[in-house]
Amino acid sequence: MSKVVTTKEVISALKEGDTLSTVGFSMMGASETILKAIEKNFENTGMPRNLTLIHAAGQSDRVGGIERLAKPGLVKKIIGAHWGVAPTWSDLIHNNEVEAYCLPQGQLVHLFKSMASGKPGNFSKVGLGTFIDPRVEGGRINKLSKESEDSLVDIIDIKGEEFLFYNSVPIDVAVIRGTTADEKGNITIEEEGVKLESLAVAQAAKANGGKVFAQVKYLVKTGTLHPKEVTVPGMHVDGIIISENPQEDHRLTSSFAYDPSYAGNLIMPTSSSEPLTLNARKIIGRRAVMELEPGDVVNLGTGIPGDVVGPITDEERMNGELTLSIESGAIGGVPAGGLDFGITKNPEAIIEQGSKFDYYHGSGVDITFMGMAEADKEGNVNVSKFGSRVVGCGGFIDITQFAKQTVFCSTFTSGGLKISVNNGELRIEQEGKFNKFLDNVNQITFSGKFARENNQPVLYVTERAVFELRECGLTLTETAPGIDIQTEILDLMEFKPVVADDLKLMDTRIFMEQPMGIADEFFNKNEEFESDK
Repeated sequence: MSKVVTTKEVISALKEGDTLSTVGFSMMGASETILKAIEKNFENTGMPRNLTLIHAAGQSDRVGGIERLAKPGLVKKIIGAHWGVAPTWSDLIHNNEVEAYCLPQGQLVHLFKSMASGKPGNFSKVGLGTFIDPRVEGGRINKLSKESEDSLVDIIDIKGEEFLFYNSVPIDVAVIRGTTADEKGNITIEEEGVKLESLAVAQAAKANGGKVFAQVKYLVKTGTLHPKEVTVPGMHVDGIIISENPQEDHRLTSSFAYDPSYAGNLIMPTSSSEPLTLNARKIIGRRAVMELEPGDVVNLGTGIPGDVVGPITDEERMNGELTLSIESGAIGGVPAGGLDFGITKNPEAIIEQGSKFDYYHGSGVDITFMGMAEADKEGNVNVSKFGSRVVGCGGFIDITQFAKQTVFCSTFTSGGLKISVNNGELRIEQEGKFNKFLDNVNQITFSGKFARENNQPVLYVTERAVFELRECGLTLTETAPGIDIQTEILDLMEFKPVVADDLKLMDTRIFMEQPMGIADEFFNKNEEFESDK
């Protein structure tokens, strides 16, 4: 018998107060056919009501995805990692119209796996010293959650070491996505750009006696799917929903319905991209890539790193000796940016998101480049809360706490900053309105104390200055040629950083229009390493 059902059956499975889990990464994996139906039914009938929504990665493009569930009354509690492109959710959280908790993306993914095996939760060092730590905020990000008696994160001791314990959140209904289903509900993902955590979420729901519904493009006869291609077995699936309009409701990502080169089905020829315009973002990226070594496994965060590091390493002919990595599970290839962040053209491999976070937590990438909204004298960084706007941490904490080297990339000020360059020197034409180096950050997304205790190399790269995290705190180690240290750096900081005795000028090539020409230096790093041995 076929497991094909209608969206009405999904809606009828959602009872008042149930916990719903959805899977996606921005709009990759978003089950728009199902989410639109839930949205429309609530608008017409007021049901379902008072749900708890739990999700890992951010799942929106400012309009679709879980933004469709951002209705007062539909969801009572939300547990997630990121709402950077979910403005309605951000408003609901800020206005206390929903009880909101933010947990690291990787910890949520691993929590699903723990729940799938019937465990009470998952323990990890990820989050210690940050706003996830119960001694700081416990992941509670608005008044409603801070007033609640619910505790999603606890401190535990294992063999004399501190860990955070992430408590299970039983799932009643899970919504996942694939490309093809057979009549028994076996799911494959041949036209998807990511694998994500669909299997873990489905198993977690079944472990709680819940229901699992899968949205797909195609239905085939039972027995025609290759067993090794099945990512979610039919025994975990209660209902299949065939998307009637996949061009709109089952897109590979926000920008396009399908591209085989992003799904690993074709290797497309690539050519060198046009060099980026020399602006503050490129200057920051140029200084950042000077930290790279041949053979590095690299993680790129959103914003400046995701937008400029790849093009710069391409321009400098360094890409062949680097492996780019994204938390969604994509490895190698050319990462997409903007709303399509999370997929890569011509990937070498696409693995489950949980396995990618296993690698980040265990081995740790060689180097991660991340954005930065604020930093303070202790080296703490905030990327999760901008004034009243709640964004969330995404996979930032999972990645930065265990990377072998972390490089934060940010303009020195924000809000109208304008710069120019001339003969290898930097000029500030108009200063930004907002300072980024504060006495205390508004929220601790990266703990300087945790990094120092673990002897982690950390740099803070801006267009005019480079800081290093040392035992004494944030230390100014480099300044841009043409910049006045007192008036254009120190006077714009709420605290006085330590100034290194060996303070250096940033490489003048960073501020030139032509390529820096650092390929030879980059490839020679391996020879220098071998000679040092």
